Amino acid sequence: MPERDERKPEAERETYRVLEDTHTLTGRRKSDPPLTVRRILVHSTAVAAGQQAARAKRLAKAAEDLDRLTAAAGGRHYKTREKIVARIGVIATKRRVTSCLRWHITADEQGTPSLTWHFDQDVLGAETAVDGWWALITSVPAEKAGPAHVLIHYKGQGTVERRYHDFKGPLAVAPVFVQHNRRVAALIQVICLALLVFCLIERQVRRALGPDETMPGLYPDNRRVRPTGRMILYQLGELTLRIGNVTDPPTVQINRGVQLHLLDLLDTDITQTRWPQT
Repeated sequence: MPERDERKPEAERETYRVLEDTHTLTGRRKSDPPLTVRRILVHSTAVAAGQQAARAKRLAKAAEDLDRLTAAAGGRHYKTREKIVARIGVIATKRRVTSCLRWHITADEQGTPSLTWHFDQDVLGAETAVDGWWALITSVPAEKAGPAHVLIHYKGQGTVERRYHDFKGPLAVAPVFVQHNRRVAALIQVICLALLVFCLIERQVRRALGPDETMPGLYPDNRRVRPTGRMILYQLGELTLRIGNVTDPPTVQINRGVQLHLLDLLDTDITQTRWPQT
């Protein structure tokens, strides 16, 4: 069950089913050795419902277009079979009903064409039977992760992809031209360390907020949102440091209340400033 459905009634929650078998992958060349992997077959009730709704919408729109074409067949714009066939091709491609559309064109004694059509129910039934199913392929041994655990790991890909977005967004640096591969590796390592700190800051704030993980004050409209690392650093980036002296230590000057709230969530004591080491 997805986390987003935890508060929904049981009948409205999305559910998953998993099955497992093996699948053999072959290379492009005959000399490539075959690779046998685990195949996890997953069924989602929400995906199935979405695919069924999308199909019904496509069929309804295609039926409207085909009914108009049937009425117009033999008229001024569709006097010949070739024009009707061309229009059918456009409709079938646009509405994505090529596989299930069946049509027939006849002509009367005067040569006026007419169109009849229908959707192949056997094809639609075969499509409906696989609604909601997809496959995951993994080389992880079964003793390390069962089918359900493979699905759970896969569903966590959103977090990984969001970190790639952070890698290319808030942590992105200007183009750097280096002469050696080891310098490229060193630069990537520094950025990865920055990404780790970036993620830990976001994680700490969300954990400190509790189960809701939302807070006001991050946006001008004061709506409650889940804080992101980018927004946290944006708010704290406007903090200023007043330079002190031997008798008057430096102090951090806070401009907005949300900054103090974020510092409290991060368990940071701004009174404990340190002199730079020389």
